[in-house]
Amino acid sequence: MSYLAKFLGLGFGLTLASAATALTVDPVEQHNSNAVWFENWSGLSNAMLVVAAPNGKVTEIFAASGTPVYELDRGAVQDGIYRYELKAATDEQVEIVNPIDNGRGETASTKAKAFYMNGFFTVSRGVIITPEETHED
Repeated sequence: MSYLAKFLGLGFGLTLASAATALTVDPVEQHNSNAVWFENWSGLSNAMLVVAAPNGKVTEIFAASGTPVYELDRGAVQDGIYRYELKAATDEQVEIVNPIDNGRGETASTKAKAFYMNGFFTVSRGVIITPEETHED
């Protein structure tokens, strides 16, 4: 399955229920003119940030500890909406309902609870911007 198909939600093993139960961790998206990262990161590890550019190019950034950081490619920045997906392991452990004995030692009975969030950011004139909110009166 392609990364883009996975990015669009086709094939990820996470369910809405597992994402909702991991809400005890609440990373906040931050950005400057050329990078996106997350604050309030405590309790998360083994993070994978997948970013899809407006032209369809998909970039994956892995961080074993700390927040993953996506930086715009200075040579080929494309204006438009960049969509992202962030997955990580929390400190919380959950029971493995059907453990598998793979013959490599003791069978694990718990695993790290998954954290998942997605969102987007906008690039205009080669820099990341905060779009103005408009309200109808």
